[in-house]
Amino acid sequence: MHPTTPRIAIIGAGPGGLTCARVLQRSGVPVTVFAHETSVAADPQGGTLELRMTTGRTALRAAGLDEEFTAIARPVRREVRLLDHTATVLLQDTPAPGGPDRNEVDRAGLRRLLLASLTAGTVHWGRYLRTLHPLGDGRHKAEFDDGHTETFDLVIGADGAWSRVRPMLSDDTPHYSGVTFVETGIEDADRRHPDLARLVGSGSMLALSAGKGLLARRHSRGHLLVYAAFRGSQDWALEAGVRVTDTEAVRAVLLDGFAGWDDRLLALLRDIDGGFINRPLFALPVPHAWTHTPGLTLLGDAAHLMTPFAGGGAGLAMLDGCELARALAEGSTPDAAVRAYESTVLPRAARTAGYAARALATAFAPDAPKSMLRLLRADRP
Repeated sequence: MHPTTPRIAIIGAGPGGLTCARVLQRSGVPVTVFAHETSVAADPQGGTLELRMTTGRTALRAAGLDEEFTAIARPVRREVRLLDHTATVLLQDTPAPGGPDRNEVDRAGLRRLLLASLTAGTVHWGRYLRTLHPLGDGRHKAEFDDGHTETFDLVIGADGAWSRVRPMLSDDTPHYSGVTFVETGIEDADRRHPDLARLVGSGSMLALSAGKGLLARRHSRGHLLVYAAFRGSQDWALEAGVRVTDTEAVRAVLLDGFAGWDDRLLALLRDIDGGFINRPLFALPVPHAWTHTPGLTLLGDAAHLMTPFAGGGAGLAMLDGCELARALAEGSTPDAAVRAYESTVLPRAARTAGYAARALATAFAPDAPKSMLRLLRADRP
């Protein structure tokens, strides 16, 4: 590292930022992480993440946490089924044994693992970045919403889709993709809804037709994560005169939107446990790049927000964090390290984001599911 150890701040305590902090500390480089949540318990961190050997697992090995991860992870059931709106199975892809190794883990479990690996006091909770003030020579003064300020030689934006660091580097902002996912779920499907469990299979199911889709993915303990997906306004609920918190009203709107679909598929909306969560899909332009600016850089969604059709977003963020930390630990100067990191991460992100954009357009094309069938039969990144 630099003869004078630089002050490094990571804004954001997601998987990418925490991985970066862990690898830095393991290399003897001090770092401070700022999280907008008031505590680790303030964010429920629901859902499941899939970590691939070439991204998230590579990062965990570099962080010295692969054994601990294996203890809390589960093998991924990778079967993919593609159906049309009549519930006819067009493709059932079950990878042969010995294929690429993938594991899944609960978000909360992964976060606890990463947090426990850091030196006590590394994460400063309840610090929401308001703005950054350039001071020259790559230094920036970080101003937080509680009035606290600190000066750093390098600020790493790991603060997600609506990053507060990104505007210092790029004029680009996330744009609505034109597709919205409405999330819900079904518990204990194998016992309580065996017909649905058989329909979804052991992995993921996509039922597509002319700009709409019912998607389901099997998680642990028989849980089915379900999405009603469609092209349209992100303000669809407002335009329909319903509140997303009104479960019965939203269900009626969705069932009307999927009228004519096979009743076995509509059961994914009828037999839910709990309510609905509105998730309009946003993405940064492809490719997203920025002019190198001393003292600043980005990783994860802050750098390359994309729709989920490429898969493995958390793993990609963790790989970003790992590679940036390694470059900083091994580089002659922090600025040279950041330049080297950016020269790698930007082309890689552009390739993955490009695939995600194509896959989204294909899944919700007028001729879907035929268009998606062609894509699934082709090689994927």
